[in-house]
Amino acid sequence: MSERPADRTDALRVSVLSEALPYIQRFSGRRVVVKYGGAAMVREDLRDAVYRDLVLLASVGVKPVVVHGGGPEINEWLGRLNIEPQFRNGLRVTCPDTMDVVEMVLVGRVNKQIVNGLNRLGARAVGLSGSDGPLVRARTYGDGANGLVGDVAAVDPSVLFPLLDAGYIPVISSVAADGEGQAHNINADTVAGELAAALEAEKLILLTDTPGILRDREDPSSLIRSVSLSGARELISSGVVAGGMTPKTECCIRALAQGVAAAHIVDGRTAHALLLEVFTDAGIGTMVTGRSNL
Repeated sequence: MSERPADRTDALRVSVLSEALPYIQRFSGRRVVVKYGGAAMVREDLRDAVYRDLVLLASVGVKPVVVHGGGPEINEWLGRLNIEPQFRNGLRVTCPDTMDVVEMVLVGRVNKQIVNGLNRLGARAVGLSGSDGPLVRARTYGDGANGLVGDVAAVDPSVLFPLLDAGYIPVISSVAADGEGQAHNINADTVAGELAAALEAEKLILLTDTPGILRDREDPSSLIRSVSLSGARELISSGVVAGGMTPKTECCIRALAQGVAAAHIVDGRTAHALLLEVFTDAGIGTMVTGRSNL
């Protein structure tokens, strides 16, 4: 025990822990799927904060599952190999050569960086791709105009249950094969949402580079802190949700419609955003729930 007298900072820490207690009790033993991406993957200080948040969640009995992409690092490696990145309707055009790079970077590099970062802090993390298990079965997205871009055809989470029960943190890259064994690049938000539904997760949390859903996209203070499932649909139809926020909100809607209790769109540029959203009264981003009384 320290001989230093307690000060206001100590009192604040105790207050924070006290506020977190009912949430820890409520979510202990529950599954939480976290889509990890954006600035939180690029900035070293934010990476460390995310790793610490995930390790703390696991330490208090929550069962986190991490799903990740890795667009910036894919682009970096395509540049090194003189392959020009191409996009169509916001989606990466994935020719076979590009798919080789995507698989190498996401499965062989980014995934292991996350696993190593978590294990360094005392976690028991294990890396997987959608092809392992097979956890995710892919199908070609749309009419195939984007090449080997995939959508989720099916999810079988059975490979994850013994890992979660044994205290491991599964870290899953958003690459999966179709019925013929051809690897596809799938949007990580989509994989996270479908996986959360298959796991009957308590929460789906999308780490993004925005504060959450804004009523006015130019005004961060217009953050919508909570919205019902029907309200989220209305925000899309009215145009309040548009652009890159649309697929994220639709991902939340699909997950909730399949039984996930709550979905959160959270600003990963804020250190410890995961803990702030899960373990505090105010939260930090936008929470979407199936309840209509919010």
